[in-house]
Amino acid sequence: MKRLGVGIIILICGVGLFLALPSNYYLRRALVHLTPTIDQYPIFENRVIRADDPQPWPFAAEYNTHFIDEKFIPVFEELGTVAFIVIKDGRLLFEQYWQDYSAKSHSNSFSMAKSIVSLGIGCAIDDGFIQSVDQPVSDFVDGFAGYGNKPLTIRHLLTMSAGVDFQEAYTSPFSPTTKLYYGCDLWKVTSEMKEIDEPGRYVVYQSGVTQLLAFVLEKATDEKISSYISRKLWTPMHAEEHALWSLDKEEGMEKAYCCFNSNARDFARFGQLILNKGTWNDKQLVSENYIKTATSSDNSLIFQEYNEPNNQYGYQFWILNFNGMNIPYMRGIYGQYVFVIPDKNAVIVRLGHQRSETRTDQHYPDDIDTWLAAGLAIIDKTNTN
Repeated sequence: MKRLGVGIIILICGVGLFLALPSNYYLRRALVHLTPTIDQYPIFENRVIRADDPQPWPFAAEYNTHFIDEKFIPVFEELGTVAFIVIKDGRLLFEQYWQDYSAKSHSNSFSMAKSIVSLGIGCAIDDGFIQSVDQPVSDFVDGFAGYGNKPLTIRHLLTMSAGVDFQEAYTSPFSPTTKLYYGCDLWKVTSEMKEIDEPGRYVVYQSGVTQLLAFVLEKATDEKISSYISRKLWTPMHAEEHALWSLDKEEGMEKAYCCFNSNARDFARFGQLILNKGTWNDKQLVSENYIKTATSSDNSLIFQEYNEPNNQYGYQFWILNFNGMNIPYMRGIYGQYVFVIPDKNAVIVRLGHQRSETRTDQHYPDDIDTWLAAGLAIIDKTNTN
């Protein structure tokens, strides 16, 4: 028994020494905070995405006169919804908040940030900082020349077909995803990705690929991503509030694959920009051609997880078909969504703590059906009155 006690003490000391290593900073933080949450940005350093020309959404004539149908409320509550808004014809038609959240409350975008990085790439192409999506990644960062005789290009990063070995795992404290989120050296984790397959063959969803795309964008523009997005998109779209992009360390790099913190009203502006084919107040912020391609799937790629042609992913945007309508959308792991509905000239935003783990036959989380059906019901009531 005495030997057992000594062994336990030695084990505890060993674990303590292991966790004390500087390289395990991310692990100590992960053990303290455990699962990421939607309002966790205060534990990180953050960079401000400035909103230097704020203008509120105009209200629709029937603003908040129609409400969420009672049959949808159980799912809204069960999955911890904190914000739900509907934009119709460029006007705020409906909004509701829960759990002390408001129109100004910051909430993490999680992977919706990937779509924002994609829009930044579109801006950089328009500005001439990047020649095209087919420019090699190696023109901007070292260590990613490609596999075999095929160079790795920006297009491959945008379509998640990079052919690298990044493991997208959210439950393991030792995964690179955890290291990206809780760590303090994004470049180290990103640069450790190995090219193991020919790019441009398989769609494999990997947050490390978006982080590499962000390093390309920063190198191409010679500007911090937060500053570039503020200047090219956030301010021209007249966002009402400054946003916050969480960093890996003080004065460090944006966690570009996630962690853009804002509110539902301002997230909706990205949806409206897509709906407007890249324009805002008659100013082209992102080229129409880039928007069209970014929100379309490349069926020549195979979505590896399902071993079928890719029909659900564009340039860091998801795509689905709902009741015959083609809907591009932004998506975050805990049920963060911005849906673009051209058929209705509408945008629907849902933010919350959870999403469903059940998938539809189109492979998207089935809670999406609730958010779309609830939002479209409000729109249809408005249209028929």
